[in-house]
Amino acid sequence: MALHHESLVSLQSLLRSKKCSSVEITQHFLKRIEQQNDAVNAFITPTPEQALIQARAADQRRAEGDDSPLLGLPIAHKDIFCTEQVRTTCGSRMLKDFISPYSSTVTERLDHAGMVSLGKTNLDEFAMGSSTETSYFGPSRNPWNHDYVPGGSSGGSAAAVAARLAPIATGTDTGGSIRQPAAFCGLTGLKPTYGRVSRWGMIAFASSLDQGGLLGYSAEDVALALSSLCGFDPRDGTSAREPVPDFFTATQCPFRTPLTIGLPTAFFTDELNETVRTLIEDAKTVLSKWNVRFVPVELPHLSLSIPTYYLIAPAEASSNLSRFDGVRFGYRCDNPQNLHDLYQRTRQEGFGREVKRRLLIGTYALSAGYYDAYYRKAQQVRQLIKRDFVTAFENVDIILAPSTPSNAFRIGEKRDDPVDMYLSDIYTVAVNLAGLPAMSLPMGFHNGLPHGLQLIGNYFDESSLLHLAHQYQSLTDWHKQIPRDCD
Repeated sequence: MALHHESLVSLQSLLRSKKCSSVEITQHFLKRIEQQNDAVNAFITPTPEQALIQARAADQRRAEGDDSPLLGLPIAHKDIFCTEQVRTTCGSRMLKDFISPYSSTVTERLDHAGMVSLGKTNLDEFAMGSSTETSYFGPSRNPWNHDYVPGGSSGGSAAAVAARLAPIATGTDTGGSIRQPAAFCGLTGLKPTYGRVSRWGMIAFASSLDQGGLLGYSAEDVALALSSLCGFDPRDGTSAREPVPDFFTATQCPFRTPLTIGLPTAFFTDELNETVRTLIEDAKTVLSKWNVRFVPVELPHLSLSIPTYYLIAPAEASSNLSRFDGVRFGYRCDNPQNLHDLYQRTRQEGFGREVKRRLLIGTYALSAGYYDAYYRKAQQVRQLIKRDFVTAFENVDIILAPSTPSNAFRIGEKRDDPVDMYLSDIYTVAVNLAGLPAMSLPMGFHNGLPHGLQLIGNYFDESSLLHLAHQYQSLTDWHKQIPRDCD
């Protein structure tokens, strides 16, 4: 049985019907990781011993009558979530040997749900990037074509799922870092509403933007795991006290009509890639099989999203990463001459080029004399962007947009042009600035590489996104396509 071809929902059915044990499923994926990971560099730290311990415990719980939805199902974790007694690197030399003494809320909750952790996946250093090329451990590769990037920063998680090394994986999304790699790798990726998933134990990049989420084969698979991921956490001051629905059940409900879907005029301009435009028109045709109405929506300040994001995110990163000084934990330079030399050389040697670039931008934006001109102004524009979305959702249920300007680019193609790299997030960063939920799902291929369709929802309305995505996927098979090397 080719277990790696089975969806998370199908694996759940196999476990419940006793056609397979968690140990058998886990061993299957661990063998694939051992054989295939070198080709895509998806995992930084596989954890086979821990995985088999968890799988045996899951089988024992099931034998005793426990039928929890996620019990015994495998998952991979982005290596930005602290995991007790497991190396947590953030893709950086700064933390390459850091063994976390505690687990993040995300990994803790999924452990309690009975999921089996296969290991920690590659990412852009401290989640700063759109290709995984900034990782100290080398770039991950797109399973559809190894010469291309899988996206970032959650590129390792996307590569792992697309290569069928794991059926689902956690990721984080600060400016599109779940949705963009999902689009590049032909996956379904969801970024929940800010505050829906606890950030405690998720090593911070930009605290007001970061949000944990999932990448899987389908909306059903993501919905199955999402409920266990969400919920209030008293350890996280930004955690929302919102009830958590059964997201999987929501995907199975009858289609709710009529449904009004907004099309942002700022995205659908003459500059929109023609292939992307054609694929979106095809997607609209599929969705039109239900009682769906498409209307234009105005988001007047959308064009300011990129400059706003690239002031706020580096400023918050400058503050968050100041803790990495060589004194308390992490990398330390050899033979420092004095305290100043320790700080300077530790950070110079421990951080990569892109992280240094963003720290310099952020520190400058927060410095005396420039704070009001840059950071404060960016926060004011952020409120305008958020207000535009709030106004739009008074008239529409969901907003539809491209996930990315194009499909995946070649490894090295944008490495020396950071501005061009930043523009790959042009359709995603506004969602993070507004704190909204959004997801990407496969909508077609061009030149053998996937394209993603983005759905943006109102606050804490992930259920509607997952429901619409599932309806779309019930009439299409883009999410069922598998890279030829994964058979």
